[in-house]
Amino acid sequence: MTSPVYTVENKCQDCYKCVRHCPVKAIRIVNGNASVIPESCVSCGECVRVCPVHAKRIRSDLARLRELLSGPCKVYASVAPSFAAYFRGVTMETLAGALIEAGFAGVSETAHGAQSVSAQVSGLFAARPRTSVMISSACPACVDFIRMYMPEWSAFVSPVPSPVRAHVRMLKERHGNDAKVVFFGPCAAKKNESDRNPEELSLALTFPSLEQFLEERGISPAAAKEGPLDLGPAEEGRFYSVEGGMNDTLRDGSDRIRYISVSGLDGLRRLLSMPPPPPETDARSIFIECLACPGGCVNGPAMKGGCTLAALRATDATAPIRASKAERDYGGAEYPAASVRPVEHTEEEISDALARVGKMSKADEVNCGACGYESCRAFAVAMLDGKAEEDMCHTYLKRNFQRTSNALIKYIPAGVVLVGKGGGILECNRHFADLAGVGDVYGTLGSLDGMGIADVLPEFSELFAGALEHGSEIEKFRQPLKDRLVNISVFSISKGESAGAVVQDVTSNELRREQVAAKAREVIQKNVQTVQQVARLFGEHIAETEIMLNEIAGTYESRTVGVSLNGGDSDEYLNG
Repeated sequence: MTSPVYTVENKCQDCYKCVRHCPVKAIRIVNGNASVIPESCVSCGECVRVCPVHAKRIRSDLARLRELLSGPCKVYASVAPSFAAYFRGVTMETLAGALIEAGFAGVSETAHGAQSVSAQVSGLFAARPRTSVMISSACPACVDFIRMYMPEWSAFVSPVPSPVRAHVRMLKERHGNDAKVVFFGPCAAKKNESDRNPEELSLALTFPSLEQFLEERGISPAAAKEGPLDLGPAEEGRFYSVEGGMNDTLRDGSDRIRYISVSGLDGLRRLLSMPPPPPETDARSIFIECLACPGGCVNGPAMKGGCTLAALRATDATAPIRASKAERDYGGAEYPAASVRPVEHTEEEISDALARVGKMSKADEVNCGACGYESCRAFAVAMLDGKAEEDMCHTYLKRNFQRTSNALIKYIPAGVVLVGKGGGILECNRHFADLAGVGDVYGTLGSLDGMGIADVLPEFSELFAGALEHGSEIEKFRQPLKDRLVNISVFSISKGESAGAVVQDVTSNELRREQVAAKAREVIQKNVQTVQQVARLFGEHIAETEIMLNEIAGTYESRTVGVSLNGGDSDEYLNG
């Protein structure tokens, strides 16, 4: 099973935005791809929220839901109160009707569990009047954050179940332990609760998955018939989806408890930055309602939009607070510390890692944050932990690019020049300076920076002007330059801002070409003379042969005629 939050690797585009926003830096970069580190992730879903290409995803679990509904057990839905901010204009009753039509045995509001949690917390304060600090256990991402990254505060988390787990227990108490419960909400961290306690909470799915599930079955929540709500409509528990909502259900009018609400893990880290106080104190108790999503669950990572007035009105409740003591005893939940201890690295190791990205001194540590870490030192530690790569450092990349381009310009066996807006030379190599006839200036100053291309290379200044103005690319071959012949290619780098050119000396090539041509002409001339001589000799030989053959033929004819006139046997003579 994959972790609740994962990366679609072929969509990840090296932006590192997830690293910059991850409050626990549970991201590992491998070959430019940012992947979630499951054992370090608290599933707050911030990376899902900020990823510009949607490469970070929340696990769907739709296949498991279909399998569960096709099984022999009855399946009940627990719906988070923030549903109203996702399914705009849909009431809880019509959503219940849609889910029952889709195969659920019953539908109930998670807010019932929230009300039970409020009652238990109130009971704890009543039983422990000298409690120094108590931290809400309602948000699983916050609980995991405290357990893993601020373990010294884990003992202060209230020992009661989260609202969804309390709700599951209520439904199982009503329908039997064989009943299966599926949670629907805006949260990724709820999947951790399901993965760790599958015998209690069978599945946790997001609202987008619920929307897809209903679409597959051709069911529209807005058009569905109203269905009954298991345990009836919820009341003040709906407040839990908005920051401060839990505290609103706890206030009893007394001043013995100070209620504080904080949303966002960075805010929670700042709030708990000091060492924890003694568990028991004579001072006023403090209760901290903490939510991982800024503004509350209505701004969860799986929500379509943020918190709106409509969402707040949908989570409103008019019933008075009636949670003065625990309504049910669930035995209390425990949240033991599970510290993610960072690997200790020596100063020498950190210095070596910094040196790998060209940071040799404190002055080199610009701490720009482009890599996603708050400082160059933190980035070096991440490299040592195998969570980051050198190429994530933009200053390192820029410096490497500059070194590479400088080396190419310097050592390429041709003249290279870069010209800026207005025709001023930005950079060039020695080959260019020599071809332009200003090698002595280059040798003295080490560059031609600031000089105008029209002054140095007036023969081709119009080509550079055209490349700068129109972004054109122009090539000229065997052009005269001083006492040489050159091929020149002028090209635009950034229209209106910069252009470049490569100038190649082809003088020696032209000389060699002429030498070859002359040699070829000489060879051709000799061949022509030889052919003519052969032809003449061949002609004389033909004439002599013709004369000889004629003489032979004449002699032969004379002898033949003579024999015939003497009365001899011409046939015998011929055959003899």
